[in-house]
Amino acid sequence: MSDLKTVLRDLSNIFIAVGAMSFIPLLVPIYYREYYAIFPLLITCLLFLQIGFLLFVLFQHAEVTNFKSAMVTAALGWLFIPLISAIPFLLMPYNQNSGATMSALSAFFESMSGWTGTGLTMVDKEQLLPYSLQFWRTWIQWIGGVGVIVLTLSILARPGVGSFVLYRGEAREKRTHPSIVSTVRTIWWIFLLYTIVGIIGLLLICYIFPNGMSPWQSINHAMTALATGGFSVTDKSIAGFGTICQLFIVMLMFAGAIAFAAHYDLLKGRIRRFFSDPQMRLMIFIAFIGVILLALININNQNLPYGNNILLAIRDSGFQFVSALTCTGLSTVDISTWTESAKLLLSLTMIIGGAAGSTAGGIKLFRAILLFKGAGWRVKRSISFSRRVFIRKFGGRCLPEKEAIDLVNEAAIVSFIWVLMLITGFFVMAFIYPQQTIGNIFFEVCSAQGNVGLSIGLTTILMDPIAKIMLIFNMWIGRLEIIPVIVLLRSLVGIKRNIF
Repeated sequence: MSDLKTVLRDLSNIFIAVGAMSFIPLLVPIYYREYYAIFPLLITCLLFLQIGFLLFVLFQHAEVTNFKSAMVTAALGWLFIPLISAIPFLLMPYNQNSGATMSALSAFFESMSGWTGTGLTMVDKEQLLPYSLQFWRTWIQWIGGVGVIVLTLSILARPGVGSFVLYRGEAREKRTHPSIVSTVRTIWWIFLLYTIVGIIGLLLICYIFPNGMSPWQSINHAMTALATGGFSVTDKSIAGFGTICQLFIVMLMFAGAIAFAAHYDLLKGRIRRFFSDPQMRLMIFIAFIGVILLALININNQNLPYGNNILLAIRDSGFQFVSALTCTGLSTVDISTWTESAKLLLSLTMIIGGAAGSTAGGIKLFRAILLFKGAGWRVKRSISFSRRVFIRKFGGRCLPEKEAIDLVNEAAIVSFIWVLMLITGFFVMAFIYPQQTIGNIFFEVCSAQGNVGLSIGLTTILMDPIAKIMLIFNMWIGRLEIIPVIVLLRSLVGIKRNIF
């Protein structure tokens, strides 16, 4: 019962922080005179604040947060926040021509996709969305990219053990400062700085080069690209913009998928340390090999308009591969026309994902590094004499044997459960859509659980309700990296046993 009170107290802080930040999108309907959009946005803000203040008054004297309650808080926070944030999608039309609004399940899907930075959408004509709803989608992806607990700690928290366990509860480890509160505030300053640079960069490209973005498009795409979210305000995502504009978006996607700790080193002038970050180096290596391989696959596809134009193939393949690797989900081409081998390559890329401590999803690069190194350590141990002394290095430092084994075991367990949930989602979707190819279903589930957002057209507002629920679950566990969900489910089982 004490843990439950602690969870509700911590949830109150999260709701208050999110509610306060949710007033900012109200500027959009005022500026564009979409006055009908004020009520759905305002009621969402007030509901967050009302629930938050009520829980705070009732449970403000709860015990200090422990690791278990932090995990449960993260899992419930990432469930209830998208649920409440679905109100604008439920009440505002997603098509201004027809005036059609989403069902409750579709609105929850869109909201979960936004908060988790996935980018799969129920909308097929983004340009027909009201400006207010366009920015609401962008805003929740931008906030969700950094994390709701990080937001809460940066605004409301005080230094202490409770802040640290909450920070870890959202699947984060690295610090830029000894204090967690200072760390999360530094993360937000970095994120805000890069967002401003991204918007200004896209605006300059708009005025200097042809086929650039409008100011409105620049703001929204800079925010969702850096947050590795993938929501767009145009019907064809980034396809209608010029090569220079697309290259700049690639840079923003890369920036979003690099750990904030590495960005901090860069901004502090520690260039060598920045480029020695193992996750970033692996990401660059995977991108280089993957883009070449994907371009070769696509140039041999007679159904694609490349012919012998290798530069065009590299441009399109490069954008899509980086979008998949960074878990962004923006696109320049119709991936449904690509071969099964190209889709499989992107699917595996979406599983790996970006760096831990970034806005990207997936299993994370540091786990891939640990599993690779762990396999190497195990092989060396098997073929060596028993008294040989091994030096296990990771991230530029030597690890004691126990610490190295614990790190590898944790990476293996999380990766195994992650893949197990992926397989579950695959079979559920395969049962619902028996007419679809294995490659298409696998691609869509990888995109959902990897929090990517690329789609071959399977995700639509007309898709089966069970399929929507399955992908919502995949997006939720993908954002939380499995463990908080398991802790939540075990806690619910424990509560049930105590009751009965």
